[in-house]
Amino acid sequence: MQSNDMEEHMEAVATIREETHQPVTTEKADDLPPGFLLRLLDEIDYGLVLVDEQGKIQHANHLARHELARGRLLDGAIGETITGRTATLGQQLMSAVHGALQGRRRLLYLTHGEHTLPVAVIPLSHAVEESCGSVLLVMARQRVGDNLALQMFAREHSLTPTEESVLRALCDGRDVDEIAVQHGVAESTVRTQVRSLRDKTGANGIRQLVQRVLALPPVVPALRSEGCAPRRSAAAGFQFV
Repeated sequence: MQSNDMEEHMEAVATIREETHQPVTTEKADDLPPGFLLRLLDEIDYGLVLVDEQGKIQHANHLARHELARGRLLDGAIGETITGRTATLGQQLMSAVHGALQGRRRLLYLTHGEHTLPVAVIPLSHAVEESCGSVLLVMARQRVGDNLALQMFAREHSLTPTEESVLRALCDGRDVDEIAVQHGVAESTVRTQVRSLRDKTGANGIRQLVQRVLALPPVVPALRSEGCAPRRSAAAGFQFV
């Protein structure tokens, strides 16, 4: 193939590729209704808290509000400064927030007593942009056993309530002997239930069974009760940045 023919061929291929792979256009976040974005954040299987330079909470999705209302490690409500259960926890968090305002990401392991909460502290401004003055706190994902998708998985495979309970315990990292003690039955009974789980789901073993559950799409449980709601409307304090 001569040089001119080769160039024409390559141009034709490039044209076909451009026509075939048109970029997908989507709405910008600024163009979406605020109510839709708030509902979208509530369906994310991680607690999300948006704070300003002083640590004042601008928005928290409902999983985060649930965690804040429990006050195990962090506390606060929309419009208030987020605080730690102890002064040390509060200092750790605010130090990470100030670092995020300088563009530094950090992973914290907040610990108090028997409770531990990993929190990623993420700057929302790009390195080439001016600081937006907001920092995103991403709390660790909920326990697998609390994921509503597991319940749906159990229903899809016709698991009995007992089998579903055993599956939840396996996903939470419990061994067969621990599950037997928890359920007040013999280990042989739990092993029979595990065998039934494998038969119904087609899993080769406990590891593969748990991996299948871990790979399920996260479905957030309905925690939107009055006891978990913030003292102020979430939408009132939300700022799009």
